[in-house]
Amino acid sequence: MSRGAAPVAEHLEGLLLVDKPAGMTSHDVVSRCRRIVGSRRVGHAGTLDPAATGVLVLGTGRATRLLTYVVGHDKEYAATVRLGAATVTDDAEGEVVSRADAAHVAEEDLRAAVAALRGPQLQVPSSVSAVKVDGRRSYARVRGGEEVELAARPVTVSRFDVLDVRRGSADGSAVLDVDVVVECSAGTYVRALARDLGRALGVGGHLTALRRTRSGPFPVAATSTLEDLAARPCALPLAEAARLLFPVREVDGEEAAALGHGRALDLRAEVPGSPTAAISPGGQLLALLHAADGRARPLLVLPPR
Repeated sequence: MSRGAAPVAEHLEGLLLVDKPAGMTSHDVVSRCRRIVGSRRVGHAGTLDPAATGVLVLGTGRATRLLTYVVGHDKEYAATVRLGAATVTDDAEGEVVSRADAAHVAEEDLRAAVAALRGPQLQVPSSVSAVKVDGRRSYARVRGGEEVELAARPVTVSRFDVLDVRRGSADGSAVLDVDVVVECSAGTYVRALARDLGRALGVGGHLTALRRTRSGPFPVAATSTLEDLAARPCALPLAEAARLLFPVREVDGEEAAALGHGRALDLRAEVPGSPTAAISPGGQLLALLHAADGRARPLLVLPPR
């Protein structure tokens, strides 16, 4: 190994829980982790914008096959919304398209508008987003000069709370910077919440800071920086990750053999949810199961290495 080179984690397999730094795309993080683990078999479960920080869940080795089932878990964010200006991207990276003096916005009106954005709703994603329109990313179409109108999609905002409000000015206009915490379903755009909050108050709004503090069962306290991973590569083992992510069914030797051949199991015992992790007598993750018609059918089989 040359001087200064990062150690290679031979045969590292599992989930990599990364505290993504600002200024990197999610793909940049994947590329860096591929070098750290010495394998191209690394993927991520849901993106973060380049300016955002916080929990990014990656998989390496066979754990990449779990990522489809990881991405749908709920998320938690700490964010700052600036009221008094709207941008083309709904965050601070984009050009300001309108300004309005926010000095008159009372805190009780702000909190009422925030409360109105809680719960199940139809949310229109930010046009500068990774949503695909006829096979192309929406942001690519917008940057190419197209006007894009994305369809609203159902999301749930289970928590949207104001933590702090600061009055100030920007470019000669009064603004409110609002620190918030958001808990939401997968697919929710916090940028869009900032936009919709500004619209509801009649002053425009955009996101100036975003940190993902939890993804599913994984809090930011469980993550490692890229520098720490490069110095000491580590991954959450498959079975341990599965126990955190899914209901579990402990299978016996006969059932383990059946699953190894992709066969369904008779539901002699209730399968607690879908998907359910099937764990072998030796403590290994064998499969993800889906209960249907009195059988537990494998959605995904992970034969031993």
